Amino acid sequence: MKPEKDAITIETQRLILRPFHILDLNDLYDYLSKPEVTRYEPYEPFTWETCKKEIKARSKSADYLAVYEKQFKKVIGNVYFHNRDNLTWELGYIFNSDFWRKGYAFEAVSAFIEFAFYNLRIHRIIARCDTRNDASWRLLEKLGFRREGHEEKNIAFRKDSEGKALWQDTYQYARLLEEHLAKS
Repeated sequence: MKPEKDAITIETQRLILRPFHILDLNDLYDYLSKPEVTRYEPYEPFTWETCKKEIKARSKSADYLAVYEKQFKKVIGNVYFHNRDNLTWELGYIFNSDFWRKGYAFEAVSAFIEFAFYNLRIHRIIARCDTRNDASWRLLEKLGFRREGHEEKNIAFRKDSEGKALWQDTYQYARLLEEHLAKS
């Protein structure tokens, strides 16, 4: 069973992963409103109004952890973690483009994976990403995930000007508890 969201706080050298607060609204809007950040997500860039609704939902959800950067005193992204079934949890992450290519995603996600395997007693973590999102699938591989599959034209989040679905491919990755323990 997953602990209450308030119980999860993970600290690294530069970051604190913690539940979202209503006061994180400006920071959440700062990254979810950027087209380059939401390019591979199932939603368009957020408006201010959409973000106000989203921060309320995230502040009550145990599925999201804000990634707070200590030096800049700012939420720079989030980690998503949701129980699917059979002790399998799905992992996701998204970060403010102002903080890309600085190792923040690796630092946050690796700390969270360590926490998840040792504290949540899970068997398997899966993650999916758009095949064109090189940064995402390379991060997963760097974190020790195995590519389990390539699903062709399996998701359509957007439509073209004629209303036709814009299908995209995804990769599925996974990491088992025993794989994690063997590398630790």
